[in-house]
Amino acid sequence: MATVRTQIPARLDRLPWSRWHWMIVVGLGSVWIIDGFEVTVVGSVASRLSEAGSGLPISTSQVSGLAAAMYVAGACGGALFFGWLTDRFGRKKLFIITLVLYLVATGLTAFSFSVWWFILCRFFTGMGIGGEYAAINSAIDELIPSKYRGRIDLIINGTYWLGASGGALLSVAALNTALLPANLGWRLMFGIGVIFGLLVLVVRRHVPESPRWMFIHGRDADAERLVADVEKTVERDTGTHLSEVDDTIEVTQRQSTGFGEIASVMARKYPRRSTLGLALFIGQAFLYNAVTFNFAVILNKMYGVASDHTGYYYAVMCLGSFFGPLLLGRFFDTVGRKPMISGSYLGSGVLLAVTAWLMAGGNLTALTLTACWTVVLFVASCGASSAYLTVSEIFPMETRAMAIAFFYAIGTAAGGIAGPLVFAELTGNGDSGQTALAFVIGAAVMVVGGLTELVLGVAAEGRGLEKLAAPLSSSSHTT
Repeated sequence: MATVRTQIPARLDRLPWSRWHWMIVVGLGSVWIIDGFEVTVVGSVASRLSEAGSGLPISTSQVSGLAAAMYVAGACGGALFFGWLTDRFGRKKLFIITLVLYLVATGLTAFSFSVWWFILCRFFTGMGIGGEYAAINSAIDELIPSKYRGRIDLIINGTYWLGASGGALLSVAALNTALLPANLGWRLMFGIGVIFGLLVLVVRRHVPESPRWMFIHGRDADAERLVADVEKTVERDTGTHLSEVDDTIEVTQRQSTGFGEIASVMARKYPRRSTLGLALFIGQAFLYNAVTFNFAVILNKMYGVASDHTGYYYAVMCLGSFFGPLLLGRFFDTVGRKPMISGSYLGSGVLLAVTAWLMAGGNLTALTLTACWTVVLFVASCGASSAYLTVSEIFPMETRAMAIAFFYAIGTAAGGIAGPLVFAELTGNGDSGQTALAFVIGAAVMVVGGLTELVLGVAAEGRGLEKLAAPLSSSSHTT
């Protein structure tokens, strides 16, 4: 393959914010709204599915435990498989394919007639969502200017909770047997997910391929034309004249990067960063998957909240989680990654431990538990989003999608599968002591993530991706 010199990374990083960037945010960020909706749907309908007349012979533990774990297992497998394809065939092709897989699988979930069908559909739905994470996060970081990358990445990941809040509120109506039969409302929830996904597919067709991926895979001429068009669009929309750049990078183009080379990069070249990525992902995956899959069950079993009313409580908690990254995200670009990431992990761990202490003492009601969770997740959601931000910006370009996929898959397998299973076991009987223990476990895992960030964190704020980790095929940098 040829060796080329390009200024594309520097040209993209020096762009002022414009309507073109908003198009990227809407087109790519919508996946987290879908994921939030999906996870919330299952959490909201868990108690209803296990009731007589639901049309599906399934228990609460099978929904919030086994089905949740299989959804996460599918997401892990999808992240690895589609992450590899993303680095090989490009960001755009894969974020279209993975969205289509999600649409088909979640649509088939609405027609579930047995436990095995429901669980199988949840597995393939997870595959689509997992594949989205690798393709979308890599595309976001490669298209957003470096000085905005932290806050935009966090806000986009935080929109997960908009989908979760919407799903919770819709579940209130869908699960109301005065409006819809018990065997129809939960099916309608999955159908709504399909409709939303189709709208996202229409918008996403206009999102371009990553120029960074293009020039390193032999399409440097196409990348130059694309960036030139983007520059003209941004100048026209903002009324500013873009300055010239001097930062040039020289790379040897390649078709793909093998698994052996990727493993070597993570284990040998960046072992500290790899340890950091695992700690952050395991912490957030354990906490969030456990909470989202089991919150409705806790309200129902411990406080007697009806299945069709848990959505109100969940929606409030989700909005707190959304406003965390929205209000605090800019500090990840100004105060810095290390203090903000470690602070969000450690802070949420301490707050969660306090919640566990209050619960063990019998001092919480459905309302006060929701208030505690809202405060905890206001802080924790910044940490969860920053896990994706971290692994997407501290590894070389050729391995970016696979790095995201690897840490998502391993971290989520360790935390996201174990979390729902542990929480389902401890919270299933409504015992406040066992539920408090589940909270303590979640708090401990988050604290470990925060301490790891303090020791191994990378000061990535405001720095170009190629400065944080030079491409594997880079032969020189000139400035």
